[in-house]
Amino acid sequence: MDNMKPMRSSPVLVQRSAGLVRVVLNRPDVLNSLNLEMVRIISSVLDEAENDNNVRMVVFMGRGEKGFCAGGDIRVIAQAARSGSKQDAMRFFEEEYALDLRIHRYSKPVVVLADGITMGGGLGISAGADMVIATGRTMMAMPETRIGFFPDVGASGWLFSRCPGGYPEFLGLTGYEAFGAECVRLGLADAVADSGRLTEIDAELERISDELPPDREVIILRIEETLDPFLEKNIPENNDMDQWVQEYFAGKDNIVNILGSLRQCSLQSTLCDGVFRRLSERSPYAVVATLAMLRHNEGRSLEGVFAADLKAASHLMNRHDFREGVRARLIDRDNTPSWEPDTFEEAQSCEDLESFLREEDRTVPDA
Repeated sequence: MDNMKPMRSSPVLVQRSAGLVRVVLNRPDVLNSLNLEMVRIISSVLDEAENDNNVRMVVFMGRGEKGFCAGGDIRVIAQAARSGSKQDAMRFFEEEYALDLRIHRYSKPVVVLADGITMGGGLGISAGADMVIATGRTMMAMPETRIGFFPDVGASGWLFSRCPGGYPEFLGLTGYEAFGAECVRLGLADAVADSGRLTEIDAELERISDELPPDREVIILRIEETLDPFLEKNIPENNDMDQWVQEYFAGKDNIVNILGSLRQCSLQSTLCDGVFRRLSERSPYAVVATLAMLRHNEGRSLEGVFAADLKAASHLMNRHDFREGVRARLIDRDNTPSWEPDTFEEAQSCEDLESFLREEDRTVPDA
C-alpha cells in the first residue's frame, strides 16, 4: 500500500506512514456520517493493512472538530427504502455490520480517536477497537429509537461486555448522551485526553509504529505505555446514578413495568424525569423492539448478534415508524412524528414483534 495523498473530495482519506495506517473519515459537513462508499473504502484499507507485514496498527479519526462519526447516513438509507429500493438500503447494513464485526475480530491493533460526536455507526467502528480515546468534546450516544429504529451495529450484544450493569438497557432505550470522561465511566471509551493533544498522540503512535514487533499483545501494551502521559487519570465516579440505573434497568424485559417502577421512585427525580422526557420523544414500538433485542442478544456471540441485527433492521424498515421518524427528524424537521402504535402499552402487546423474534431464532443460529 503506497503512502498516498488522496483528493480532498474523497469521503475517506487514507495515509500510510512507518508501520501505521491512518483512516480519516472525511465528510465533516455531515459529521462524517457513513455511506456505502465509505464502508467499502475502509474495508479495502483493512484488507491491504492486514496483508502488509510492515503495518503494525490502524488508527481511525474524523476530519473536523465537531465529530468523529455521527452514524450511518440514515437520510439516504430511508430515501432508498421509501423509493422502493429497500435492497439498496439493506446492502448498506449488510456491509456496515460486516465491517464492524471485522474490526472486533481484526488481527492488528486498532486505535480510534473519537473526538466530538460519536453515535450509532461511529460507535460501531469504535466498539471493536483495542483503544478508544475520547476528548472533552466527545459525545457518545445511541439515539436510534428517536427515529423509529433500534441501536444496531451489534450494540445489543457488545454493550453488555463494555458497560456497567443496567447501562446497556438505559443507553439503548433512552439515547442518553455521555460526554467526555463519562464515556470512559460508562465503558464506551477506554481513555480521555485533551482534544488539543490529539495531534501529539497521533504523532507518538506514528513514531513507535516503525519499531514495534509483530506480536499483537506486545503492540497493545506499548500503545498503552506510550499514550499514558497524555491521558487524564481522574475519571469522576457517579455511584448514585450507577446504582439507580442498575436497580431500574438491568435485566428488565418490559418497558411498561420499567415506567411503572420509575413513577413510584421517590429518589433521583431528576434522573426519572429525564427518562420520561426522552422516552416521550421516541417510537414506542422501537423502544419495545430495542428492549427485546437486548434480552435476545445478551450473551450471544457477536456473529449471532450482527446476524440478528440484520433481520431486525429489515423488520423495522418495513414499519411506519421508521419512515415517519426520518421524515419528522431529518427531512421535514417538524419534530412531530405520529407513531403507530402511539403508546408503550400497545407496543408491548404487538404480536408481530414476538413472531419476528421467534422467526429470527429459527433462522439465525448463534455462531
